[in-house]
Amino acid sequence: MKISSSDAANPVINLDQGDPTAFQEYWMSMTMKERCVVVIPGWDLMSYFSDKTNVCWFLRQDLAEAIKALHRAIGNAATEERYIVVGNGSSQLCQAALFALSSLSEDKPLSIVAAVPYYSTYEEEASYVQSQLYKWERDARTFNKPGPYIEIVTSPNNPDGTIREPVVNRGGKVIYDFAYYWPHYTPITHRQDHDIMLFTFSKIAGHAGSRIGWALVKDIEVAKKMVQYLTINSIGVSKESQIRATVILNELTKSCRIKSESFFEYGNEKVKTRWESLRWVVDKTGDTFTLPDYPQAFCNFFGKSSSTYPAFAWLGCNEDKDLESLLKEKYVLTRGGERCGSDKKYVRVNMLGPNKDFEDFLNRLLTIKYPNCFEEIPCFEP
Repeated sequence: MKISSSDAANPVINLDQGDPTAFQEYWMSMTMKERCVVVIPGWDLMSYFSDKTNVCWFLRQDLAEAIKALHRAIGNAATEERYIVVGNGSSQLCQAALFALSSLSEDKPLSIVAAVPYYSTYEEEASYVQSQLYKWERDARTFNKPGPYIEIVTSPNNPDGTIREPVVNRGGKVIYDFAYYWPHYTPITHRQDHDIMLFTFSKIAGHAGSRIGWALVKDIEVAKKMVQYLTINSIGVSKESQIRATVILNELTKSCRIKSESFFEYGNEKVKTRWESLRWVVDKTGDTFTLPDYPQAFCNFFGKSSSTYPAFAWLGCNEDKDLESLLKEKYVLTRGGERCGSDKKYVRVNMLGPNKDFEDFLNRLLTIKYPNCFEEIPCFEP
């Protein structure tokens, strides 16, 4: 790819939102194109209910089985003796978990914290409705307020990709967001086993438009309260979306050990290639920009040592500049670090956008340091 200095003539590149369209070409391949077609007759799926005897009465049983099968195949989370609560993405489930834990607590409002840098939407979710059940208290590392609390732990973390554990450790409740704990993003070092674990269909294989997420919940009372929230908020979850998710999750499970077909092999190479290209550009700019370094770890799924290749890049600027504004001058939209509780010299960059957007972003990033550069960025494709 060639470097162009005429950035003003180029369209705006939106790398602020985490729209995971990078994986679309996998699902359009000849191997997968016909395998995940879903046909639904007009007379089907007309009831609100899937199983009136289930705690999560709108969860289809075939989706529940597909979720458990995939977690068993990957080895990333325990599903035994847990209630599966399905939601419209993990964002809705996070709100449901906040409602459940706080409404079951005698002390209100509960403090909500997450370690900086945190996923910016957590603050928005906890503050938007101005609930009397809980209150956003920002950074878990500086939190010293007495009493019960809820800590949200995202691992690998959004936005900086680091592996996280709880910070406060004073006996409070913890919500674990494992949206990115899949082998194409990070080594699967052990099977997670916690009281509340959130996962999302959108970040596994790129199907954000289906709006499906699930929670693995140990306590039946917490699960019931989460379902109560979801019932009031959206009267359940689309069965059409659940059927599509079931078909695709089953395909992920069936092909995960066939190297030539495995989405996780494909996805790992995809994000690894992008990270290598981005690191090449950052290194080329000398000390202008920074990226986190991630340690190697043994991945139980791949059976080898590997690194972390997050869905977002936590790009920093060595000088005390507003990096979000600097990139905006190049018509690149990113999420400023201040929205994540951090500093304006950092931005979150979506690594899962379309190929052309990512290539153009690399071009424009390099021209910040070298405005008239026409050097070709190496191709890291295997």
